[in-house]
Amino acid sequence: MMNDDRAAEREYVLRSARDNDVKFIRLWFTDILGNLKGFAITVDDLEDAIERGVGFDGSAIEGFARINESDMRAFPDPATFTLLPWRPRQNAVARMFCDITTPDGKLFAGDPRSALKRNLERAAGLGYTYYVGPELEFFYLKDQNTPEPLDHFGYYDQQSTHPTADLRRDTVLNLADMGIPVKYSHHEGAPSQHEIDLQYTDALTMADNVTTAKLVIKELAQLRDAYASFMPKPLTGENGSGMHVHQSLFLGDQNAFFEPEDESHLSETGKRFIAGLLHHAREITLVTNQWVNSYKRLVPGYEAPVYVSWARVNRSDLVRVPAYKPGYESSIRVEYRAPDPACNPYLAFSVMLAAGLKGIEEDYPLPLPIEDNVFEMSTAERQSRGIGNLPGSLGEALSLARDSELLQEALGEHIYGGLIRNKEREWSDYRATVTDYEVRNYLPVL
Repeated sequence: MMNDDRAAEREYVLRSARDNDVKFIRLWFTDILGNLKGFAITVDDLEDAIERGVGFDGSAIEGFARINESDMRAFPDPATFTLLPWRPRQNAVARMFCDITTPDGKLFAGDPRSALKRNLERAAGLGYTYYVGPELEFFYLKDQNTPEPLDHFGYYDQQSTHPTADLRRDTVLNLADMGIPVKYSHHEGAPSQHEIDLQYTDALTMADNVTTAKLVIKELAQLRDAYASFMPKPLTGENGSGMHVHQSLFLGDQNAFFEPEDESHLSETGKRFIAGLLHHAREITLVTNQWVNSYKRLVPGYEAPVYVSWARVNRSDLVRVPAYKPGYESSIRVEYRAPDPACNPYLAFSVMLAAGLKGIEEDYPLPLPIEDNVFEMSTAERQSRGIGNLPGSLGEALSLARDSELLQEALGEHIYGGLIRNKEREWSDYRATVTDYEVRNYLPVL
């Protein structure tokens, strides 16, 4: 039986659909890799879908089910109803994210959204609400087959009349129409590389927002005969795209990371959270950086983190604590700089939260901050200061993830096993592939 809040949400959705001439509702969810999946229903079936769910074949989705357990039900979350503003206003189209269940009504263990909910419930059991604010970087390219930039501007360049600037502007406006506020947007350092920073909110809403933003960015680019890519490193010799994630824990309306007497205004809770991120950074990298190409970004010389260290301001470290602004206690946060925008945000937020909570619960000691440029240190100096390396390849990340109890706990057996199997296949295929680099450098001389 539907509770009062859920009933009120249902009535709001049904009324909004009528008032906005909605004819189709896209029901969205992701597979374990973060690929957006879904199907459409008509408005006539919306009420029944909210109350009883909609059956679909889960075996068609990577990691969701084996053939003999393929029946699934998608239950639209009324809180996620919103119009797709680039679609026509007449016979309009809306979207809703779904929770996936088995036929007997149990939350499906292979659903990334449910995995994030489970981790957030664990945080709530300790009194915390987990807030995140990601910085989405991406490239506008000529098409999906040619990594040819559409502009050749640089960091913070103002190209107000250029087509890529208009694309970014339209994206921000469309996201605002969908109730997804953007804090900043600007040109990034590489040619045709752009960044959109989403206004921080709770992690479940943000995972939905990141998934939505990526689709909006791609859809609007396609409408202008361009291609938007979240590939971590599409251009050799240029910076790759990251998704730095700003994180904080709140106890009610109080930022649990804030401490007025501390030099960096960081509480013991915040310090232990950082210690957890550092301690588990290497093993969670398979989730935050899940593709072979992800590790072409995580190399020295391209402004991406390579070493496991933290600092209060220094931007060369894996974790940093942005400068405190007096009177803005709620702004104290921890920035984790490894993730790239091709990750699954539901799983990435899950493992970062799990690592931070582990540091709090087990009282991990926090290493000294590294305010020097870690890239300018010698290998011996880094070793003497206890600074480790992030994995250098998908294969190394896989080896670390196979032994990770934290990943198994955070993701659950179903998702963990499916992710490992999928990445083993990808790494095996990549190792067996002869690349252009090898042909160019070895064929003429060997």
